[in-house]
Formats: sequence, C-alpha cells, structure tokens
Amino acid sequence: MAHTPPMMRPLVISIDAMGGDNAPNVIVEGVEYYLNNSPGKYQVKFFLHGDETELQPLLSEQKQAAAHAEIKHSSEHITIDTKLSHALRHGQQMSMWRAIESVKNGEADAGISAGNTGALMAMSRMILRMKGGMQRPALAAIWPNITGMSVILDAGANVTCTAAQLMKFAVLGDTYFRSLYQVEKPRIAILNNGTEGTKGNKTVQEAHKRLSESEIGLNYVGFVEGNCISSGDIDVVVTDGFTGNIAVKTAEGTARHIGILFRETLQSTLWSRFTAFLNYIRFRRLKEMMDPRKMNGGVFLGLNGIIIKSHGGTDSVGFANAVSIAVKLARSSMLEDMEKTLMVLHNEDDDTGFLG
Repeated sequence: MAHTPPMMRPLVISIDAMGGDNAPNVIVEGVEYYLNNSPGKYQVKFFLHGDETELQPLLSEQKQAAAHAEIKHSSEHITIDTKLSHALRHGQQMSMWRAIESVKNGEADAGISAGNTGALMAMSRMILRMKGGMQRPALAAIWPNITGMSVILDAGANVTCTAAQLMKFAVLGDTYFRSLYQVEKPRIAILNNGTEGTKGNKTVQEAHKRLSESEIGLNYVGFVEGNCISSGDIDVVVTDGFTGNIAVKTAEGTARHIGILFRETLQSTLWSRFTAFLNYIRFRRLKEMMDPRKMNGGVFLGLNGIIIKSHGGTDSVGFANAVSIAVKLARSSMLEDMEKTLMVLHNEDDDTGFLG
C-alpha cells in the first residue's frame, strides 16, 4: 500500500482509544495536550476508536479534542484477559483492529495504540502486511543521549534475528531516524560486547561484514558497546529484540533510580534544599531531559503503514509525545524511502548471494 501524505486535507491519526492501563481517559487527555502544545495542531484530525458511551463524556470536557476528534464506535476492545488467538480470529469489532484498519483503508495516515504489544504487532502484520523482503516488523525505541536522541531497534519484536534481518533493521532505522530528525546520514552501529572487529557471535559478525561491504549508502560505523549508546556518537543502534528489550528496560530502570537518588539527595539537608532552590532552572532542565514521557512512542517498522506503540502506563503528556511522532512520520516520506532502500538491498543481496 502506497502512502502519500495528504496535501488537501488535514492529517488523520487513528487511535485505539481503549488501549492502555488508563484508557480512555489518558488517551483523550493526551489528544487535548497535543492540540494545546504543538505547532500546526489544527491541521490534524483524530479518529478515536472505542466505546462511544465512555468516550463522548470525556471528549465533551476537552475543548480542542472535541473540535478535532471524531468517535468511531467499537463495541469491543482487548483486555488483559484477551487471548491473542481470539483477538486475531474475532477482532474485527475491536478498537485496536479498527484503528489499524483505518490506516489500511487510507482513511488515516498513522495509527496509535497503548494496548497489548503482541496483539498490536500481530494485528498490524495481518492487516497491513509487510513490505517486500520483511518477515516481521521491528520495534524502534527512542533513546536519550548527551546530544539529543538515538534510536534502538529491535526493542522487543524479534527475540532472535539473522544477519540478514539485522541488516534490514539498519535500513529501517536509517530511514526512520532521517524522517524523525531530518538528519541526512545517521550514524549506524551494531550493539556488541566489544568494538573490535573480532568480537561478537556469528550473527553480528556476519551482519557487520555485510554492512561494511554494502554499497546501499548507509553510514555504518561498526560495533558499539552498551555503555556507549548514550554518548551521542551513534544515531541508530541495531540489535536483536531480546538484547534490545533488556537494554531499553535496564536504561529506564536506571534513569528512575538516579531520579529517586537525586531527589533524596537534594532534600536531605537544609543546605541541599537551599542550593537546589538556587539552581532551580538548571535542575528543571535536567528533569525535562530525563523525562521518560518524552521517549514514549515506539514504531513498528517494516509494515505497509505507520503504527505507533505507546507505553500502556503513560500519562497524557507521554501519549501526546506518541501523537507527535505519528504526525511527524505521517508528514514524511518514510514509507516510500524505506521501500526504495529495501528494494536496493534486495537487489544487492541477489547480486552477492547474501540471500542464499
């Protein structure tokens, strides 16, 4: 399915309004927050898929969301007890399914859900299908670094990966980063247990060889260790979903731990509270930089459509960030650029025998 950002109508973002720990309240509040705090906000329209009897009272309390959102009634939604097999066989009336289907039908330019990750990936794959050469989507997560943001993929969609998949992830990550941050040549690295060319298992070694010898134009710089991901020297970190998920969750836990220790230290004595007051602006900036809500919004890459996975437990600010990512990607040519590069990669693999 080709995707062309609309020129004559507002962008449409399709949302599973019933997905997430605090849905639908946080979803509606997140839309309102986005509309009140984002440039170009009035050029975006929202489809809220879910129970109309729950959504309508919430929407009526939010001025901007009420003016720019349309409720699409769905009689069912995925709960914590919903089995994946049941959702895939009988999910046509579910809010998550309907949200994805709107993207498939061209009614919406991107979809968002804070619901079950496995269900979202499986439904997206079933409804939207994969781009040529892709077997499964990769989940790309935003990662803060000293100079800005990095992207790591896969962050949990594929527990094990082949060298060919890692190479495709590099292509997906390159296109995604360029679309989100307007960087012409993102620096790409493979996560490894050392930066030396001899380190790593057979899979990362083979992926390293392919990327080093490839002529598809990626700015591949080699291996990177886990302690260097946040240095700001790398834009796109490529790894398998098992390693990537552990890395992301470890970083999130470490950030929370540092935040707790930092607050306790600043409040431990009268003097520390006084110095904290004097440095209020700097500490506020540090807090904003470390705010995990600004990293909310993982993207399933490799699909014939844009699907964003929001954290299930996020608040309205975090959900608004996921909306912001969806809008940026919908306005970009990411899907077309990704398809072109994957085609070039496929042709290169055929020429070199990489696909075997």
